[in-house]
Amino acid sequence: MLKASGAVSRRTLLAGGAALLALPAIRPAAAQGNWPNKPVRIVVPYAPGGGTDVTTRAIAEALTGSLGQGFVVENRAGANGIVGSEGVARSPADGYTLMVVTSTHVMTKYITPQLPFDPLKDFTPIAMTARYPLVLMTAANSPYNSVADLLKAAKGRPGGISQGTSDAQSSYTANTFAKQAGVEITEIPYRGSGAYLAELSGGHLPVAWGSTATAMPLMASGTIKVLAVSAPERSSFMPEVPTLKEAGVNGADFTGWFGMFAPAKLPDAIADKLHNAVIAAMETPVLTQRLKNLAVDAAPMTRSAFASLLVEEDRRWQQADKDGLLPKG
Repeated sequence: MLKASGAVSRRTLLAGGAALLALPAIRPAAAQGNWPNKPVRIVVPYAPGGGTDVTTRAIAEALTGSLGQGFVVENRAGANGIVGSEGVARSPADGYTLMVVTSTHVMTKYITPQLPFDPLKDFTPIAMTARYPLVLMTAANSPYNSVADLLKAAKGRPGGISQGTSDAQSSYTANTFAKQAGVEITEIPYRGSGAYLAELSGGHLPVAWGSTATAMPLMASGTIKVLAVSAPERSSFMPEVPTLKEAGVNGADFTGWFGMFAPAKLPDAIADKLHNAVIAAMETPVLTQRLKNLAVDAAPMTRSAFASLLVEEDRRWQQADKDGLLPKG
């Protein structure tokens, strides 16, 4: 009896030990199911007050209400978004550190040598939140009333007309526009759109590329006029302005976006829950008005569709780099 009892005891102990060994594998799953059970940090790797920051703060407010935990926005600007993005890439993939960036996130791989992270491999795409075109602007009293006017002048003075840019996406669009139009227009890079607006409106800078949010107030005040938008379709915010294709320049389309990411290997259960909450937030009256104020369009898509778009854009920027259309630095 004692021998039998000992055998049972050993089996019991073995079974108990196996159960204990299984517990670490079970606990993360339970934690995923309870996510979020503490405040979540959303990193915006740019300065406060910009379109990405304003939109993210509205999203954070909506997520706080729908998911029952605080979503806190943290601005970590530096090196055109690299500093904040690197911090997120190195964070635990537990759903408590996120970031919202623009479409330059993928471009950065081909702009910055020795980038300390891979924009695709080191992040989990959660949701695209909005899309926006760029616009080709000129002063209200400029002699250019259309893209055709500008191109005619540029062909008559190769390199004698300049176009202002303020970041990687406007630089790419400006250079692609000139290449596809078959003209030589000199790019002048500025540190932000605010740096070139005075020169543009004063007629000292012939044309410049900027966001719809930048252009709309100046159009309303009669300071500038917009010659074209870079998207494949006309903007609902300025429906009277033609696209580049309608203006006779093919192959120069560009549409930027805002998107949310987490560190790589975020569990699907958390990623899906977060994705659904973000998409629902984008439909709230507060977010709808914020997007309208920024002159950007809501652009919900599935996680898989967003991931596919990133791969397509990576190929696009790789080719653009080979063609010498991207800035370096």
